Amino acid sequence: MRAMSGDQVTEAVRGCVTTLRAAVDQDWTAVRAGGVEWDCHATALHVAECLLAYAGNIAGHARDAYVPFEMRLKDGTGSDGLLHVLETTGALLAAAVNAAAPGDRAFHPYPFRSADREGFAAMGVAEVLLHTHDMAQGLGLAYTPAESLADAVLTSIFPHVQPGPDAWPTLLWATGRGELAGRPKVDDWRWHNNLVIPAERLTLTGLRPAAARDLRLGGDGGFSWLGGAPYEGTREAAGFMVKGYEAGVHRPDFGVFTLVRAEDGLAVGGIGFHGTPDAEGRVEIGYDLVPDARGQGYATEALRALTAWALARDDVHTVVATVEAENTPSERVLARVGFHRAGTEQEEAAREEHGMASGLRLYVHTG
Repeated sequence: MRAMSGDQVTEAVRGCVTTLRAAVDQDWTAVRAGGVEWDCHATALHVAECLLAYAGNIAGHARDAYVPFEMRLKDGTGSDGLLHVLETTGALLAAAVNAAAPGDRAFHPYPFRSADREGFAAMGVAEVLLHTHDMAQGLGLAYTPAESLADAVLTSIFPHVQPGPDAWPTLLWATGRGELAGRPKVDDWRWHNNLVIPAERLTLTGLRPAAARDLRLGGDGGFSWLGGAPYEGTREAAGFMVKGYEAGVHRPDFGVFTLVRAEDGLAVGGIGFHGTPDAEGRVEIGYDLVPDARGQGYATEALRALTAWALARDDVHTVVATVEAENTPSERVLARVGFHRAGTEQEEAAREEHGMASGLRLYVHTG
């Protein structure tokens, strides 16, 4: 898996500068940047401001707001100087992203008020790709970025967008800049950083589609695993998540989470939802741990955190889990978190209405 890093920021900025340098003799203040409201000079400045702000937030570990500084160009700075500013701010973001630790997070408002180093890299690349497209339109230049960059942006911060035949046209459509056959026009959009849920000794780190793809194919998903690899249940859950993403029904807040241990940053298991809440507000949870992490209370801790998060939502009223009859340790985990064994009628209804396999026991938590 090619995780988002400063390398992609550098690649995106290089493509931007190479493209726009062909128009340095034009007056960028007199040309509107595609469909946005700014002229090309203001648009390029906006990109540079974003790159610098992202670098400042991740490097400065901003928690509740952007780091309180702003960038100002020297009077008379022309397009050539502005390209130098783009190169510089891109280099600063690339360096800040590459210097950040895997678990570092900093403030960004969309949608959970934080992003990690991959998120900041992806947001920076998105700003560069999309606004280079806008400026190139206004300046009469041809521009098509590397397909791998567009795909990395989509699978990092657009997990709610069903992939199309090609990544770049899909990204343009998803941001209201183009059409895609069979899909309605997009008028309002935002990207979507991954959700993290803190627990006592763990962080439940939401999987991005890119990481889920890698896990499904036998990779590590960008995580360092206790014992060297995830348990098979985590790979299976990642595979189901990828299928949902490719079908356009994945909701990132009801996806799969990797359990990352705070003391050393090692992943010790996975937990997640089997789908979105149904019409009655019922959602199912599953979980597993790598063998070396069992018997230490991690499953209880993770299940308690995710169950509490789910039941705090307006669209969830019941959380359920199914367990094989011989899996006594898992039943104990569920009991410690407050789940109770369903009655015979509930289990029969679960088999008929939700396809629960025979031989499984149903446990229920209603808050």
